[in-house]
Amino acid sequence: MRLIRSTALLLGAGALLFTGACSSSSGGGESDGAPAKLSATDLQNRWWDWTEADKDGANPIDDRDGRLCGRNQPTDVWFLAGTHGGPAKRSCKVPTGVPIAFPLVNQIASKSGCDAFLATAKGTATLDGKALEPERLTGTPMKGMRSGSLACGLWVQTGPLSAGTHTLRFEGSAGSFSTSADYRLEAAAR
Repeated sequence: MRLIRSTALLLGAGALLFTGACSSSSGGGESDGAPAKLSATDLQNRWWDWTEADKDGANPIDDRDGRLCGRNQPTDVWFLAGTHGGPAKRSCKVPTGVPIAFPLVNQIASKSGCDAFLATAKGTATLDGKALEPERLTGTPMKGMRSGSLACGLWVQTGPLSAGTHTLRFEGSAGSFSTSADYRLEAAAR
């Protein structure tokens, strides 16, 4: 089911770059040191696992208002998701001290499928009005899937948010597919 569902989806969600764009001193300012990035393989495999983790079939990509935001989150990174196409506006409570990661647009495909997808992939992300730089991740092998299944996309990883309210907006497209998400993030200690 995961292969069929995942290969059919082009998912936007943001760019997974731990850029250190948030700080504890001001709402969304630069941090003193950028946290270590997850590797491309770890990032993409863990994010795809997160999207499929709910036993009740609740998928964070289908979430229109943010109520699924906190489900099945790991402790060392906080994942966010885009949509299966079109916009979403979400409110989400996130922990301080934990980096945030998301794809602007992504998919699982063969090598040629990833190459074609990335040839037209583009996107932007802003956190509290400050641009975040996406990272282009080429085909990385997906564990637990048929041979030749690769994950690819535009990702952002950003540092932990300071306590308080933050706005995150991202959009991505590839070919005729487009997605966008507006998040109101309430950051507080766990």
